[in-house]
Amino acid sequence: MLTAAWLALNEILTPPFRSVLWKSLGLTILLLILAWFGLQALVLHFATWPSQPWIETSVAIVTGFGLVVGLCFLIAPVSALMAGLFSDDIASLVETTHYPFDPPGRGLSFSASLIGTLGFTLTVIAVNLVCLVLLLVPGVNLVAFFIGNGYLLGREFFEAAAARFRSVEEARALRRENAVTVLLGGFVIALFLAIPVVNLLTPLFATAFMTHLHKRLTGSVPVRMSQV
Repeated sequence: MLTAAWLALNEILTPPFRSVLWKSLGLTILLLILAWFGLQALVLHFATWPSQPWIETSVAIVTGFGLVVGLCFLIAPVSALMAGLFSDDIASLVETTHYPFDPPGRGLSFSASLIGTLGFTLTVIAVNLVCLVLLLVPGVNLVAFFIGNGYLLGREFFEAAAARFRSVEEARALRRENAVTVLLGGFVIALFLAIPVVNLLTPLFATAFMTHLHKRLTGSVPVRMSQV
């Protein structure tokens, strides 16, 4: 698992990944900016405050902090959405670079990918809303964040990697057979997600990482490692 994570980290900034990197990063930042202005507009629209300078300043500070916290929790669902858009491109790059002698994977149809992505994104939003509510409970909030996102992200990214070589049902069965390993892999993704700024690259890292992990679990070895 550590080898898979290391390989994924190393290839994020390599030339083949840069095109996907800039598209994914650009769309992620754009969505977060739109979310920022959207949340700010909602606060201004529904909240009325006494016209006292100190109250307005205090509200602005508290609101700004709340928006920052809210955006931090939105990175997980945004990552889920970006994964649906770019997962096939990233997985294909990993497969052709590190496993050129294996049969190539196949991407899902657009409709199946869209339905799966939207459903998963809504699930991640719901889980992170619960985590946001638990933010006021010391200790529990961090545990809820790692368990919730670790399970969901590990499951989704692994099944997406596995479904390139088998049916969705078979991909789920493979994930269940390796439930502990996939869950631990999900915790690695959640840890990556918890690092500010770096977490904007979560879709790339998580897809590459789970592509490697799936290959390892099914008996494939990266060509660079086999030559060492």
